[in-house]
Amino acid sequence: MTSATILGCAGPVLTLAEAAFFRQAQPWGFILFRRNVENAPQLRALTGALRDAVGRDAPVFMDQEGGTVQRLRPPLARDWPDACAQPGGPAAIRLRHRLMAAELRAVGVDGNCAPVIDLAGPETHPFLQRRIWSADPRAVAVAARAAAEGLLDGGVLPVIKHLPGHGSANADSHLKLPHCTVPLEALEARDFAPVRALADLPLGMTGHMVIEALDPGTPATLSPVVIGYLRSTLGFQGLLMTDDLSMNALPGTLPDRAARAIAAGCDLVLHCSGALHEMDGVVAASGALRAGIRADRALGARRTPAPIDIAAATAEFERLSNPQV
Repeated sequence: MTSATILGCAGPVLTLAEAAFFRQAQPWGFILFRRNVENAPQLRALTGALRDAVGRDAPVFMDQEGGTVQRLRPPLARDWPDACAQPGGPAAIRLRHRLMAAELRAVGVDGNCAPVIDLAGPETHPFLQRRIWSADPRAVAVAARAAAEGLLDGGVLPVIKHLPGHGSANADSHLKLPHCTVPLEALEARDFAPVRALADLPLGMTGHMVIEALDPGTPATLSPVVIGYLRSTLGFQGLLMTDDLSMNALPGTLPDRAARAIAAGCDLVLHCSGALHEMDGVVAASGALRAGIRADRALGARRTPAPIDIAAATAEFERLSNPQV
């Protein structure tokens, strides 16, 4: 039985205790961070060990946006700029993410918690501002579509975030609960527009923020009203994971958060710390995966990438990013 979870591990090598736990818990997928990365052979061994533990080709995710949020660094990956600093149009963005996908796949990672589809605005917290493509909803949708297609071309599942839109919230959700006070009509015209445009993509991640126009008392991740609006009004039908349960924006214990997220309509709970003593309660509270059709559809979006000439693709990316050169 697959649990409705995506889990991490503590270090660069899977311990016997972790492997035994994952074998029993059967998370749908895994997520890795800088603490898990030493070198390419080690990381390939770790991703292989994670899949061996559950006995299937489970997806392994990273946050590889570029710039501020980039788990693979040189020499395992190019030093990519933040989204706001990426020159060039959609063709450059698509090729950037095709090259990113090749870097991720080379170490056994086949999911990327990117692109960010939030909009920059006057309330956007600096932790998020530099990770955002634009303040224009159409430009964000075009850039994010190109990024997602580049990842998919390279055999990596994209995860659009932070649904239904975090840009107008006023705090860093790692530290405290942000609030968005923008009226619904304005959110529909701006923040929610990229969600509608990308609603066909296979996976998405919630944001831990209160959208007061929809549910003034509950973070989106835990809100049946917001998740219902995301599904029925904005049209997102992909597999929906939470942002990290351990972030300080959410109230209650980790098991409480997990249970409330699933009850609200999230398909998967994301627990990132790798702390084994926390995961047992999270898995129990999350229960079995119920979104089997959406999960199968998401996994079905994984493609076998066509061969790529990295040197030629890099040269073309540089040309597209710097047309004056």
